[in-house]
Amino acid sequence: MRVVVAHNRYREAQPSGENTIVDAEIAQLTAAGVEVLPFLRSSDEIPSMPKSAKALLPVSPIYAPRAQQELSRLITEHRPDVLHLHNPYPLLSPWVVRTAHKHGVPVVQTVHNYRQVCSSGLYFRDGMICQDCRGRTLGVPAIVHRCYRGSRAQSALMATTLAVHRGTWKSVDRFIALTSAVADHLRDYGVPADRIVVKPNGIPDPGAPAPLGDGFLYLARLSPEKGLGLLLDAWRRHPDGSLGPLRIAGDGELRPLAEAAAAERADVTYLGSLDRAGVRAAIEASAVIIAASTWHDVLPTVIIEALASGRPVLGTALGGIPYLLGADGPREPAGTGPAAVATAAPGEGRVALPVGVQAGEAGWVVPPEPAAMAAALPVARAGAAMLAPAARARYERTFHPDVVTQRLIDVYASLS
Repeated sequence: MRVVVAHNRYREAQPSGENTIVDAEIAQLTAAGVEVLPFLRSSDEIPSMPKSAKALLPVSPIYAPRAQQELSRLITEHRPDVLHLHNPYPLLSPWVVRTAHKHGVPVVQTVHNYRQVCSSGLYFRDGMICQDCRGRTLGVPAIVHRCYRGSRAQSALMATTLAVHRGTWKSVDRFIALTSAVADHLRDYGVPADRIVVKPNGIPDPGAPAPLGDGFLYLARLSPEKGLGLLLDAWRRHPDGSLGPLRIAGDGELRPLAEAAAAERADVTYLGSLDRAGVRAAIEASAVIIAASTWHDVLPTVIIEALASGRPVLGTALGGIPYLLGADGPREPAGTGPAAVATAAPGEGRVALPVGVQAGEAGWVVPPEPAAMAAALPVARAGAAMLAPAARARYERTFHPDVVTQRLIDVYASLS
């Protein structure tokens, strides 16, 4: 099987999980015997472009002529079975879908965000979830609020691009939704359910989990939508030391908030920005990982890392988080979930979970509210040991590279 993987890489100065996932997927496909033809561009190329190329940048999200010419040559020379598209902006343009179809090549797209509808791709604005452009032919609110790169002009261009390419997106042969929430987003956009496959990303197997550590780890970009403020508000509702340690790792605009919390309480430690070895050590030192996002987070990789290491997760019930934790199905009655068993004293049987706390297969989800998060923290601490094996089992069954790579190859095969 021969597959073109098309992706516009985000700037290296802005760490991108999407870049990492594309690189890993290429390596996994190659190891599985798929011939991968990378068709990659990088936004880091823009500063060194000649003036003539820079002059075309404003229209490249709509139609990037050079990319279409180069893709046509690649397809003509190698005759791939499938084109797999990730991010097309700004140097590829969704027009690559039309170019592939012109040559008779079917297209698969992995949907990493909500940019079919939302100019920023986040459904998040001014510290709150925002879906003002949903259902609109032209995303005028995105222009008014400068949602794309803080620029009204660039927002107008992106909103126009999304309007122009509604038909392009709806011609994609198969969409890969990373979670059930993304699948819901695509159906709402008008994509037929039979053209959507739910297939999450995977990460390499770190090996047999180390024994559980103690306390909680929050590992994320320190920006408002990742919920550090929500977590700290909930944490302060418990006496210092009553929940064990809280470790905070990451960097960003809310770093002063993390530093202040660490100075304020003995049970909070700010670890700063960590390399891969540091991330692994921080996960192993903890018993529960927290994903406190206040936006519809598509697929926070830290959750998959936690499950791979046999750590259950306490997360907000937004975006892809319930799916990742196996909590997106029918709700269990209070007192019947695994967390209820874990929080019962010996001989007492099952007890009801606090209001708002829902047990999943590999963790717990709560509404993005401080009171609900505060109620869930002691539940998670008490239930960590019981859910740890289930967390690892969910990783092996759903997120292991061997599993997700075969599912991706099956998607390709269904179109070729």
